[in-house]
Amino acid sequence: MSRWDGKTKGSLTGYKIFLFFINTLGLGFAYGLLRAVTYYYYLFAAKPRRALLDFYQNTLHITSSDARKMARRNFYIFGQTLVDRAAFLLGKDREFSHIFENEQYLIDIRNAGKGGILLSAHVGNWETAGNLLKGRITPTINIVMLDAEVENIKKYMDLSTGGSRFRVIAIKDDLSHIISIRNALVNNEFVAIHADRYLEGAKYVEMDFLGRKAKFPYGPFVIASKFNAPVTFVFAAKDGKFSYHLSATKPIEEKMKPEEIARLYVDELERKVKAFPEQWFNYFNFFQ
Repeated sequence: MSRWDGKTKGSLTGYKIFLFFINTLGLGFAYGLLRAVTYYYYLFAAKPRRALLDFYQNTLHITSSDARKMARRNFYIFGQTLVDRAAFLLGKDREFSHIFENEQYLIDIRNAGKGGILLSAHVGNWETAGNLLKGRITPTINIVMLDAEVENIKKYMDLSTGGSRFRVIAIKDDLSHIISIRNALVNNEFVAIHADRYLEGAKYVEMDFLGRKAKFPYGPFVIASKFNAPVTFVFAAKDGKFSYHLSATKPIEEKMKPEEIARLYVDELERKVKAFPEQWFNYFNFFQ
């Protein structure tokens, strides 16, 4: 089974259809349409389905029948998160509610004046978390990511919705993103990084994760250990049709080795996956 390739899947036509329905018929209709669309993907997207079933049965030890139900629900909730992302960009954020567990930790980080590094994962909807945080905790949130989305989809989303409410720091081969991260922290901004996917050939750290060996990207933990900024682990999972549960962990203030930060991160990730197993959005063989 193939590894993650760093690209966002989806067609331009699909984005146009859902943006139209969200704008004209509302979120409820878009969610209804999703049931058919995501069931189609569940039936015919064989590799992602097999990866999920393997994860649920062989990692979380869920029965075969329950694993199939959870995989179908996973596809559906993932579709919802994409619709929610577009809804926020279209200015429909008032339709959503959320609770924020340990919000004070992020306020404390902001007040310390050193910026903050937020390590997250592909559990729940990280982009909606960024949209919810902007203007509430800090005026600027930077998200470090591979700039590998299909270009025409990005252009269409930008033209149709005005683009994301946060700043993207694209990972570059020349390591210029490190300078951008430093500048953001100097300006007391937040820098969010996913730390649960690595590209083949990149440096990684192998950790025990849910009873199995898994490879995590080394870079986010090196960044977290090198900069003089607090580090926290943040997640945002759907806990209702139009509601989210955001959380942050107690900031790491002292100097730690990358491997030590990775261990703490993986421990927290395990807790979140167990709490929201249907929102594990890694559609490849995570354990190789």
